[in-house]
Amino acid sequence: MYFDRKCKITFICNGATIFSEDGRLTDVENYPPLSDKGQDEIEKICEFLKKRGIKNDKIYTSPAVRSTQSAAMIAKLFKQDYEVINDLHPRKCGSFNGMTFEQVEQKYPESLEKLINNPEVPTPDDAESISAFIKRINTTINNLIEENIGNRIIIVTHRDVIKAAICAALNLSDSSLHRIYIKSGSATQISYFAHWSSLVYCDYTPV
Repeated sequence: MYFDRKCKITFICNGATIFSEDGRLTDVENYPPLSDKGQDEIEKICEFLKKRGIKNDKIYTSPAVRSTQSAAMIAKLFKQDYEVINDLHPRKCGSFNGMTFEQVEQKYPESLEKLINNPEVPTPDDAESISAFIKRINTTINNLIEENIGNRIIIVTHRDVIKAAICAALNLSDSSLHRIYIKSGSATQISYFAHWSSLVYCDYTPV
């Protein structure tokens, strides 16, 4: 039926790292770990999940250490394990890895313009294109939905992964990804139905 929900997903953005405040691009999975601020953010997320009485059947996470650290804290709250999904890893940003957008703009102004407005083109050449990234995330999420029909699940991952999920769920253009803002240590919830999806709330950060 049109209003029969297939799956409800609560996306949790991993807590802050030393790269978060600068907004550095990174696809490295074993660095950086959560900062003290990031751990505080996830502790607040755990309180939020507990107070709201959010139920879940499974917890999934990106393989990056900042996400598995966040997932471990959430898994402890629910007294259950989490499962690592390799295809939830961040977008491969190639030679831009470790750079801020400001540094990219200063050094490669034409590339920054292309990155934002030409999502189908890998920018830089050794990176994953925005369009390919959104397609990868959408395929991964759809697979998890099919494995969890009727369930409520938690996915702990990165801000760009969550932005990609929103683009796919709401049928936004791929170039919209950079126009969505997701903070570290925030919660976003999407309900998935047979033929459509509903963004329940986005980028909620407990205080």
